[in-house]
This record gives sequence, C-alpha cells and structure tokens, in this order.
Amino acid sequence: MNVNRRDALKLMGMGAAGLASATFLTPFADARRFFSWPQNPLRPSGQGPQGGMPALRYEEKEVYSGPDVVIRQIDEHTWEGNGHLMANETIYIIEGSERAILLDAGTKIDDLDKIVAGITSKPVTLIATHVHPDHTGSAIHYFPEIWINAADMVGVPEFMPDYKGKINYLEDGQVFDLGGRRIEVIFTPGHTPGSTCFFEMDGRKWGYSGDAFGSGNLLLTTNFSTLLATATRIEMYMRRFGIEKLYPGHYMGSNPETLQRISDLKRISAEMIDGSRKGEDAGQGMMGLNARVRDFGVNVSYRNPAGLK
Repeated sequence: MNVNRRDALKLMGMGAAGLASATFLTPFADARRFFSWPQNPLRPSGQGPQGGMPALRYEEKEVYSGPDVVIRQIDEHTWEGNGHLMANETIYIIEGSERAILLDAGTKIDDLDKIVAGITSKPVTLIATHVHPDHTGSAIHYFPEIWINAADMVGVPEFMPDYKGKINYLEDGQVFDLGGRRIEVIFTPGHTPGSTCFFEMDGRKWGYSGDAFGSGNLLLTTNFSTLLATATRIEMYMRRFGIEKLYPGHYMGSNPETLQRISDLKRISAEMIDGSRKGEDAGQGMMGLNARVRDFGVNVSYRNPAGLK
C-alpha cells in the first residue's frame, strides 16, 4: 500500500497522544548551572573528552560574529546561530526562494531582525520550538508576530509577558512553503506541553528539534507517558522519511540528535513507566525537576512522582 506523507502522519497519531499540562515552577535565571550532561555514558554520541557537555566542534563556516550571537552556514540556504547565555542556545535561519523562517530567537540578541536581514533578503517568519526564554528571549520584540504551539500558552504569562505582537498557533502536520522548500510541523510534547519539531520535506534529510529531545540532556516538564508517545511517533517518522539527524536547540557542532537517541529515549520512558528502571534524586532542580535518570549518554530530568506516569 502506498501511503503519502500526510496519511502517514495520521497513522502515526495526529495530535500527539498523552499531552500533559506542565507547571513552570522556577525562574530560568539559574539555567546554566542546570544543564548537566551525563558522565561516563554507555553509548556516547559526540560527548566531550570527559563525558560531560558535548564538545564544541563546528564544521560549519562562520559567516557572522557579534556580541550576542555567532552564525554559521549549514548549506547554501540554511544557517545556525549560537548565543552564549544558556548552553549555546541556538537559532536557525531556513531560506526558500520566496520567504524564510527564523526558528527561535535565543535569550538576548540585540538587533536580531537586522542580523537576520543581513543573512537573507526574504521576508522572515518567526517560529518558536517552545516558549522557554532561551528560545523566546528579548529579540522576539523585533518581530510583529510569532508562531507557537497553543499548548505552550501555559508558559506565555511567565516567559513572554510583554510581547505585544500577534501570536499565531501552529497546527500538527502544517506545512510552511518557503518557495521550493517545505517545512513540516510535528508536535512533540514532553520537554514542554507545546514542544514542536520541524522537518525538511524536499531533499534535506534532517529536522530541527528545539529541546524536544534535549541533545542528551532532556528537561521533562510533562511525564514519561508523553515522552514515550512522542519518541514512538518520531522514531516512526524518521524511519519512514529517511531523516538522518535533528539539529537541536542547543547545537554545539558535535551533538545532532539521531534515530538511536530517539529509540533510547523511547526505551527509557517505557521502563520508567513500568518500574523496571529507577531514577535517582536530584534535589530541587529548575522547574521543580527533582529527579533524573541517566543511560545511553542521555540525562532525563523529571518531576517525581508526577512524571512517573
């Protein structure tokens, strides 16, 4: 049976199952100390020499360097930019022949609209993978509108309280046609209720995951049932459409997400739910995430006991 991309999405579960509400408990000011990659992973993937934070190892050519962001070119029409305030928080510029997407806006990037205009002359649409302030920081105010997953509106009063622009809502399976380049929207709740991934549809074998899979360090503000549903769906999606990697929300050059990483998260989630795997106490972490589980080069921080369902 031949199944087109849209029908395949329906089979995988349009409107991701297990969406859980999340309460954001603690300000993000201490985020830098909270990013803790696992030590001595059993299955390292681009980890640094000590098994901690991934090594900074960019192969992409640097095309812009300023006080708030360094931008590198992935290919002729795709760029990634790194801030320095929250674990190399990352923005992406995705250009078609008619328009472009700015995916995320970093923590604090002065004159981001002008910087982006120096990269692409196409009209730019700002889209957020989720509403945490290292992705929807002060630079969102340079843009008259932003697209987010409506499930993340729970975080808007805390993280985007002063935004005066128009907030548009993404739809699961929505396609942004940039002119010769289409980007598909896939809801991936787990890190937040509205975390969203974006996938190339025309030749490029990659997507953009924000913090949905965490680049080896996932802050799970919902629960393991939600993460299991998301990992199961994205594992199917990546296999069906030949997606080779995901550019994450904290890209360090050496840490693209892989199908193996998604499969590992799926296994961890299932085992945490059925009790065959146990986590460990992590104290009172950011956003109330007081426990963690580490394996396969992955660190998942979660809220105990609420996350164990």
